[in-house]
Amino acid sequence: MKKFILSLDQGTTSSRAVMFDQHGKKLYASQYEFRQIFPQAGWVEHDPEEILQTQLQAARDCIAWLEQHGGNVSEIDSIGVTNQRETTILWNKHTGKPVCHAIVWQCRRTADFCKELEQQNLNAFFRNKTGLLIDPYFSATKIKWILEHIPDVRKQAENGDILFGTVDTWLIWNLTGGKVHATDFSNASRTMLFNIHERKWDAEILDLFSIPEQMLPEVRNSSGDFGMTEKLVFNAEIPVCGCAGDQQAALFGQACFRKGDVKNTYGTGGFLLMNTGTSGIESRHGLLTTIAWGIKNQITYALEGSVFISGAVIKWLRDELQIIHHAEETAEIAGSIPDNGGVYFVPAFTGLGTPYWNSEARGLLCGLTRGTGKAHIVRAALEAIAYQTADVIQAMEQDTGTLGLIKTDGGASRNDFLMQFQADILNRNIIRPENIESTAQGAAYLAGLHTGFWQSPEEIAALPQNFRTFTPAMESGQIEKLLREWNTAVKRTF
Repeated sequence: MKKFILSLDQGTTSSRAVMFDQHGKKLYASQYEFRQIFPQAGWVEHDPEEILQTQLQAARDCIAWLEQHGGNVSEIDSIGVTNQRETTILWNKHTGKPVCHAIVWQCRRTADFCKELEQQNLNAFFRNKTGLLIDPYFSATKIKWILEHIPDVRKQAENGDILFGTVDTWLIWNLTGGKVHATDFSNASRTMLFNIHERKWDAEILDLFSIPEQMLPEVRNSSGDFGMTEKLVFNAEIPVCGCAGDQQAALFGQACFRKGDVKNTYGTGGFLLMNTGTSGIESRHGLLTTIAWGIKNQITYALEGSVFISGAVIKWLRDELQIIHHAEETAEIAGSIPDNGGVYFVPAFTGLGTPYWNSEARGLLCGLTRGTGKAHIVRAALEAIAYQTADVIQAMEQDTGTLGLIKTDGGASRNDFLMQFQADILNRNIIRPENIESTAQGAAYLAGLHTGFWQSPEEIAALPQNFRTFTPAMESGQIEKLLREWNTAVKRTF
């Protein structure tokens, strides 16, 4: 009898694997961080081989745990894959070797080319087809950069020897021993190459970027068949049946199946998504129109607000400034002082996303006095995560009207100080589930829906979950003052 689903959650700073049971309960998880490579200012890269090896090791840890507890790999129903989106990998289909490091979604190396596209008045062209704005964030300009800057790659690509994939495609190709070169609707919609209305790679855009279509993966349903794992990988053939970009997977994992449902993920970046049903809504306030998932060839759309640096700011405090040892201590440090002392931190390390879309903006710490200490900087960093979310929520309210409940997930949502400040600055309740592994959970649900492990979204929505509610407790005058000073700080980054 099939009892478990294995979820592979490949993120921006770490690779995780999580084992779930039929109640949607997390049984075991393993996680490995990997290198962040910064060749020059504004550039961010990963080693695709390191991504693959850390992800496989995390998965093998889960299988080992299962066997240690009397289970067997044959009891795993299927695998779901979820991934950091937009990150771009090109590899040789004969050798399986990447042609260069992966260019990460945060990387701004194509900013000048994006400016050229904007100057050609192509914003409406891309928005109408892809639902996206012109920005280095997305995969298309990264692919073009690799084709133009890595020797011989364009020629090889035109000869049919080079494959492109976002991280999901790279993992699935390797899991299946090179048999499946595919992605899902949600990931395809983040490339700036996919027509989200016609549901196909757009020939006009490919021609504009001089990208050979034969490089691109087949686009499949998010809950569907992605082949079987090669026996050598896990000593078993396991069907891969779920695939979605991390933010869409989190929306699914939070059971946001109804039109109007909203979730906010506090990961490396911060991402607020609203399920908009069977039609895409065009934003007038800097949000993106994207595909949430495809199931049985039925497409569900979402509106998305994107914050480039969210939980990553805590990692920066730890690794670069070295003023904290562990992320967990930030809540206590921030709460050790009564307020931010006038200190504001805008973490525009790789530009600003929604609603500003300014790739030239850079980080700023302001309001410093002789009395400013470590606690003020830590507090300002946590508050910045909440302010950026508030900017996105304001844009979404302007586009759609009043929002309903906001469900949160992601690593930084564990921070009680941050969640309380978020509730305060928004003046609305914030709901945090006991299990914040919504991204991995969503990938598991998508896989299990295809195999019949779960029969329907309704069955998934009815699975038991415990929540904690954070209730606002700040006076309106104080909220207005803080937001006004935050907006002043943001403008200084331009």
